[in-house]
Amino acid sequence: MNLFSFDGITGFEEEVTQVLFESPSVRVERIISSGQKSPPGFWYDQEETEWVSVLQGRAVLEIEEQTVILEAGDTLLLKAHCRHRILETSAKPKCVWLCVFSKD
Repeated sequence: MNLFSFDGITGFEEEVTQVLFESPSVRVERIISSGQKSPPGFWYDQEETEWVSVLQGRAVLEIEEQTVILEAGDTLLLKAHCRHRILETSAKPKCVWLCVFSKD
């Protein structure tokens, strides 16, 4: 699989999530965003720790009242229950994330 290939994916109205690897303690996902953002008032509060890398494009996150901009090559570690939300993702180019989730 090529992380930058969109072959076989139709329509980008919704974010596309593909599980690349999964075990009882770790999950690796490729997420493709194309202008999506969190709904007003929505916050992620996940049971898992999440390591995020933006491979292509740009994303703006709000993490517990702090704004963080991620561009291609940037990484971020979100501990379990760290409240966060997506304020913006690029559509051109699409925002391609590589995310690793682990159970602490």
